[in-house]
Amino acid sequence: MQFQNPEVLYFLALLIIPILVHLFQLQKFVKMPFTNVAFLQKLVQQTRKSSRIKKWLILATRLLLFLAIIFAFSQPYFSDKKTDINQHTFVYLDTSLSTNAEGEKGNLLQIAAQEIIENASKKDSYSLQTNTDYNKDITFDELKKKLLNVKNTSKKIAIKTVLLKINNLDKTKTNTLHKSILISDFQNTYVNEFTNVTTAFSGIKLTASKKNNLSIDSVFIYNTNTTNLTVNVLVKNQGDTKNNIPIAIFNDEKLISKQSFSIAENTNKIVSFTIQNQTKFLGKITITFSDTFSFDNTFYFSLNSTKKVNVLSIGKAANFLSKIYSKEDFNFVQTSLQNVNYNTIPKQQIIILNELEKIPESILKSLLDFSKKGGSIVIIPNSKSDIKSYNVFLNKIANAKILSKIVDTLKITNINFSHPLFKNVFSEKVNNFQYPIVKSYYPIISKNKSEIISFENNSSFISQIKEANSNVFLISSSLSKENSNFLNSPLIVPVFYNFGKLSFQHSKLYYYLEEQNKIDIETEIEKDEILSIVNSNSSFIPPQQTFQNKVNITTKNNPSDAGFYHIIRKKDTLQTIAFNNPKEESSLTFLDINTVNKLNADNNFSSSIKSFFIDLNENNEVQWLWKWFLALAIVSLLLEILILKFYKP
Repeated sequence: MQFQNPEVLYFLALLIIPILVHLFQLQKFVKMPFTNVAFLQKLVQQTRKSSRIKKWLILATRLLLFLAIIFAFSQPYFSDKKTDINQHTFVYLDTSLSTNAEGEKGNLLQIAAQEIIENASKKDSYSLQTNTDYNKDITFDELKKKLLNVKNTSKKIAIKTVLLKINNLDKTKTNTLHKSILISDFQNTYVNEFTNVTTAFSGIKLTASKKNNLSIDSVFIYNTNTTNLTVNVLVKNQGDTKNNIPIAIFNDEKLISKQSFSIAENTNKIVSFTIQNQTKFLGKITITFSDTFSFDNTFYFSLNSTKKVNVLSIGKAANFLSKIYSKEDFNFVQTSLQNVNYNTIPKQQIIILNELEKIPESILKSLLDFSKKGGSIVIIPNSKSDIKSYNVFLNKIANAKILSKIVDTLKITNINFSHPLFKNVFSEKVNNFQYPIVKSYYPIISKNKSEIISFENNSSFISQIKEANSNVFLISSSLSKENSNFLNSPLIVPVFYNFGKLSFQHSKLYYYLEEQNKIDIETEIEKDEILSIVNSNSSFIPPQQTFQNKVNITTKNNPSDAGFYHIIRKKDTLQTIAFNNPKEESSLTFLDINTVNKLNADNNFSSSIKSFFIDLNENNEVQWLWKWFLALAIVSLLLEILILKFYKP
């Protein structure tokens, strides 16, 4: 038993007063003459004995009366928590796309939200974390309003982030009892994410009733001829063999072709469509099949007319450059330093300074302007390079410099596979290729360089240096046959090809939501003008950077829904791009809650939101006892009245 006002119990000491009154109460006896005292002797003894019993009964009822009143004012109660301690419940509700599946009771997310509303206590305070929002210290009514409007989203939040918020919440709250509940399907969540968790929590695993899923993983295009092209659709099957599954391709809302396919258990399959080759095509692939997730049965892609990348090579003629920068993808021009047409420099996307012995001041200003406006520059030194002229240029364009040439035969051994230059180049890390060599090199000094390829002594062979708007790829060695055999290496093609491709970010066939995407739009806009991205349901202004001949757009937090989006300048549509939901959301890999329960006995995973809140409410329920003590006081008072009135000694 606990007391809300325990200080009132000090008044129990006052119970000594009625005891003293009853023990030391002096009663004056009046002498009455009587003829025969012997006759009354027995009667007097009986009367005094009965009177003494009556006094003790009255004392007991009065003590009980005062005791009950004191206890009533101290407000006693039974509960697992003190009444002056508040109850705060942290609720994480997973709103990812994977919770938009059907469970035994219905939609996983909507049923979870409804069960929280039905079973949560109206007296407690709450913090609600979803994949998009965090609402701290809200009432039940505010919690209910948020849950009624909850929707699925493509945004993800790591379990580690949620657990960190729980820890921070506990540290900042005082005089508060904390409980935390994580409600999720725990898709793509692994046990090691819970190994260092110190704060106890309860987990509710949402489970879909269906255990198989068919999804469109990706789409790629193959040009068969100038008239037609082939759209290859990679379909992924998780679960049993499936037969005669309808699949269709649309150009926007117009049906182009339809067929059916069968797919074996837990395999991938390519389904191909042949369509007319055209400059603009808003492709939508749909699969008609009822499975765990429906959002991954539709896939969007867009074909836009893409312009070729303009590449200008200044300096020594090189056959390998003309082979790499083919006419299909690039407008490649090769010229000597003496014959440079300065008017064409601003129109380029990338300029290669190929083994110039000296970078003259006459071209310096044009190259600096080109770089500041977003152009990319590749620098290949000469074995006899004038270091002074190179460093004047490098210092102004990228705050970098090269040191005197070192003559030493070194192997080119280290590849930075995570660099964007090698994205989708290697299927796996290669460590046993035949290493090319160089016989001399110029050490590169820069605070802003990122290594792309390096030597066996870890010094730079190819580096990317970014300074403000400048984007410079600097090679530390001459690539002449006398100095290096790098031109014979398999690396030469992807390196220089991607130099060109990265210099202008053409729109891709499709993009994924929640990924950082960069898109270059070839257009010239006015100073205060901006580009926007719109579709029929939403519009937003993406982060963008304006250059002389292009605008670089970055998307990540927006858009939030899959579909087609138009890049708009004023009222003109410059390009249409397609976004799809993250394919990780289609995975049927979920956390084994039994393993997590073994890690920490304080953590409890179950499948019932209702039972969690019932247990929480029962533990927090306060059973007040003051009414019972008040009733006891009244009963004691009535007993005293009855004794005084009816008990005749």
